[in-house]
Amino acid sequence: MGKLQALHDDQDQSPWLDNLKRGWIQDGELERWVERGVRGITSNPTIFQKAIESGHEYDDDFQRLHRAGSSVVDSYWDLVTNDIGKALAILRPVYDASDGVDGYVSVEVAPQLANDTDGTIVAARHLSELIAQPNLYVKIPGTAEGLPAIQQMIAEKRSINVTLLFSLERYAEVIEAYLSGLEAAEGDLSRVSSVASFFVSRVDTEVDRRLEAIGTDEALALRGKAAVANAQLAYELFLERFSGPRWDALAARGARVQRPLWASTSVKDPSLPDTLYVDTLIGPHTVNTMPDATLEAYDDHGTVARTVDADLPSAHATLAALRAVGVDLDDVTIQLEAEGVASFSKSFDELLGSLSAKAQTFDD
Repeated sequence: MGKLQALHDDQDQSPWLDNLKRGWIQDGELERWVERGVRGITSNPTIFQKAIESGHEYDDDFQRLHRAGSSVVDSYWDLVTNDIGKALAILRPVYDASDGVDGYVSVEVAPQLANDTDGTIVAARHLSELIAQPNLYVKIPGTAEGLPAIQQMIAEKRSINVTLLFSLERYAEVIEAYLSGLEAAEGDLSRVSSVASFFVSRVDTEVDRRLEAIGTDEALALRGKAAVANAQLAYELFLERFSGPRWDALAARGARVQRPLWASTSVKDPSLPDTLYVDTLIGPHTVNTMPDATLEAYDDHGTVARTVDADLPSAHATLAALRAVGVDLDDVTIQLEAEGVASFSKSFDELLGSLSAKAQTFDD
């Protein structure tokens, strides 16, 4: 048994693949990942930008759509939903075998809607109904404006991946939106599923930059520690909120916990272990979505042990130490959310620009 499979079987954590491209669907690579233990797929606008711009796999379909009169934006969504549909079919056996716990593929609403509640509701509902597969997750950014949309979609019994979470405060609000949505839904809740994507490595990137600017020995000693501590305390919050009378009443109606999903788990600092954001965040009822290089590294030399809540007092102490040396984690997470939205919007806009330029060549 490989470590990816052991991660799930022994620790109840699901390894997912944070990448999707047509070539992998066509040549069987995606199926091989599933055979190795991958139990879900996440995508985002940046992933699709790289996939579509990196080669010519999409050119024939795009040319056909363009010549049929499809706009660039509509053609983009046609290309994306085509890939998502095929990936959903590959992961459907995992969904069925796990009784709907795993086997999901995520597709994100247009990033420009991150601060538009009504637009997000319309777009999420449209994607859910257009693709219409039980193992689809529609991704909604966990911005302040995204919270009412998340609650509404859960109330409509649509499965949602809440993305771009950085702070414990916002994560608490996302859990509340999920619980309130479940309470507003009618009847059996057993087919409603959700994950909360808590971003990890980007926290260290920004915090470490600030620690280096402070420059004291106390500050420098904290480099590479903020992200793991922040995520571990998110797991503590998960355990707290998905217990007690309120949750028990929902569980009696078939409700599933909204699993924490550790995202942005590739290590950006080469001085840190390449499996840091996997080895330290292993625990029941969680997901870790990894790019293929991190999956390979973990399968080769990762740890298979429960670690995410092994030493929560140390995680609290780390965040207290960051405050003591002058790092405002609230300010860090506000900045990271804004940068995340801007980054995905930039990828989306650049891809549409690239497709527009390609469309012109078809007309020449």
